[in-house]
Amino acid sequence: MEPGPGGVQGNTSTTHTTEILMRHKRAWIIDSFSIDEEHPGPFPYKFGTVTFEAVDQENNKAITRLAVIITVNDVNDNPPRFSRDVFKTYVEESMTQGTNVSNLMAEDSDKPNTPNSTFDYSITSVSPNTLNAEFYVEQQQQTGVLSFRGCLDYEKTEKYTVVVEAKDRGEVIRRSSSCTVIVHVQDKNNHMPTFNGLTGTRRVKEGESGISPLRLHVTDKDTNGTAAWRAKYTIHGDTGEHFKIETDPETNDGILTVIKPLDFEESAARHLSISVDNEEPYFSCQVKRKTSTGLWEVAYTREKGGMPATLNITIEVEDVDEPPEFNPTVKKIYVKENVEVGYPLTTFDAMDKDRSSSGDLIYIKGDDPGGWVKVDLKTAKITTAKILDRESVLVVNNTYNVIIYAVDKGSRLLTGTGTLIIHLMDENDNLPLLKVNTLDVCLSDKPTMTPISAYDLDEEPESTPFYFELLGDVEGKWSLDPEYGTTVNLVKERIVYSGHHELQLQISNMQGQSSVQNLSVTVCDCSMTVNCRLRQAPSSRFGGSAIGIMFVALLVSLVLLLLVLLLSCEKEKIAFPFYPASGDALLPSNIETPGTDCKIPDTFRESQVDKGHVEVSKGLHNGVFQQTHISQHRLTSSSKYLASRGRAFVMRNEALTSLIYQRLGSIQAPGQELCDYDPKQYAYEGDSGSDPELDAISIDGNKFDPDELRDLDPRFLRLATICNRSTTLHQSQFR
Repeated sequence: MEPGPGGVQGNTSTTHTTEILMRHKRAWIIDSFSIDEEHPGPFPYKFGTVTFEAVDQENNKAITRLAVIITVNDVNDNPPRFSRDVFKTYVEESMTQGTNVSNLMAEDSDKPNTPNSTFDYSITSVSPNTLNAEFYVEQQQQTGVLSFRGCLDYEKTEKYTVVVEAKDRGEVIRRSSSCTVIVHVQDKNNHMPTFNGLTGTRRVKEGESGISPLRLHVTDKDTNGTAAWRAKYTIHGDTGEHFKIETDPETNDGILTVIKPLDFEESAARHLSISVDNEEPYFSCQVKRKTSTGLWEVAYTREKGGMPATLNITIEVEDVDEPPEFNPTVKKIYVKENVEVGYPLTTFDAMDKDRSSSGDLIYIKGDDPGGWVKVDLKTAKITTAKILDRESVLVVNNTYNVIIYAVDKGSRLLTGTGTLIIHLMDENDNLPLLKVNTLDVCLSDKPTMTPISAYDLDEEPESTPFYFELLGDVEGKWSLDPEYGTTVNLVKERIVYSGHHELQLQISNMQGQSSVQNLSVTVCDCSMTVNCRLRQAPSSRFGGSAIGIMFVALLVSLVLLLLVLLLSCEKEKIAFPFYPASGDALLPSNIETPGTDCKIPDTFRESQVDKGHVEVSKGLHNGVFQQTHISQHRLTSSSKYLASRGRAFVMRNEALTSLIYQRLGSIQAPGQELCDYDPKQYAYEGDSGSDPELDAISIDGNKFDPDELRDLDPRFLRLATICNRSTTLHQSQFR
């Protein structure tokens, strides 16, 4: 059979004449077409003719398709382009040849890795073209590295303009572009300063400082104001370091100044050598030979390439009359304290360098805070004028300072000053003392400890540590723990009762010297007061018994006040003498029958009740207290009884105050607080001794009965007798 239109050969089975012929696909290979980019035409442009057909005969449809590939060929239509048209860079004059000056980058948009996109760098021009340096560019992949050969010289060329080209390797046509690199050369120190003159007197007076006798001038070819231009001066041969030299920032001159006074007697002239270089290190670069390839042969140094300029000068020292001088100006001596008056300390003399001898000098004592020393006018011998005391407030850090003047008796009376430092060595001349002599100690069911400290003005080993010892009857009550040291604990045993205690404490130092110190200790309940020595408020001091006593005392006082306030004007009066000068106030009284014509005298002012003290005052009328009956409806049975008896009470305010206060006071008892004590019998501790009648004036507040006031009459009678012993009173006189 012949092949069909599809290029598939058919076949027929000999056994099955009715079988349908089957068609199979085949692969068709067609060449692609190509065209150069930017083809000028004419258009439409014909690539060629392609004839192909595959048809399904039954359905009359195409059964295959053919794709045609058209390739666009690259042409060199883009030059390499730099990232910038102008590059600026700064290089130092001292840069060595072969160093990278600038990196240049260009790109080509043509097809990568083809001659059209591959390019080379080259320098097309350099301005100015100098003999000392030559620029070149090296290719590093797509980057061009700009460098130079030879030596840069700022004084010859401050700026170079280099044009760099990038050209591709296109086969048909080569395209290129260029950029400009501006290279600025920065000046560095390749010129040494040189001296060109001096100005100044070159003379200085001895003893003077802060003056400038000389100014040195230099020149430098480097750029003004830079570190390569600024001069740096060095002085040689300045024994004693009397001079300094500084650079004038405007002129670059060296200014020589005297900073330490010169001495004509040591030398009449000073010979100095001054060198000058720059703040920036010196370098030098010189081209020896140029080569056609590679770097040139140059002589380059960056160490000490040049010798600094040096100048020798002489400064003359003028002689002047100088004051005497102590040598040393500060003298330190050691002496024990408490040496006798007149003890020789030292001889502190001075020298007059302008004279061969110091016979024309006299010595005068200056500052001597305590007047402790005496200075001989001619010999400068120093002795003690008083006892030296290391513990004095005038001594600081164990030293006592004295100022001595050496005076030249010449016409100018020049004076030199010396300082004598007396270091006082300690002696054991002080006893240990307590830092605090009063203590507060809290009550406790267990022994308590309270620290006590001592001090000694002497130094170790004359003083601490101390040995403490309690004196007197303290066994089982007080002890110390420990007994040695600067601070020990006072131990109070639980049996010690509250109140005030006086202890004696012996304190001994390391040398066996001791002192006996009084230690005042107050024991109290710390839960009731923060300070045992502060007086407690009345509400906290008195218990129920004390309040009862106060109530009774106030009632008694009220009765007395009512007797004073009530006056009677009719009955016969019995007056008692009144002696104002004695300080005693006798209170005369008259007994009258009850009446209604009683008046309160104008002279009555006030009665005071203050903290259990009752004070009757300012009730005097013509030197006499007057007393009247009180109406029955105004008086209690006790007050009526007293009024009817018409007793006259002679008393002093102090005695009444003391009596009532003692009744309210508390007597210490072991294990009890002051405010919790029951009242005890009063015992007056005056010259007259105890009086049993007065001791009985007490009433138990818990068992108070108003009827007990009826029998107070004889008791107050005894009190009146004590207040005025010159008058003998008897009950019959008042009836």
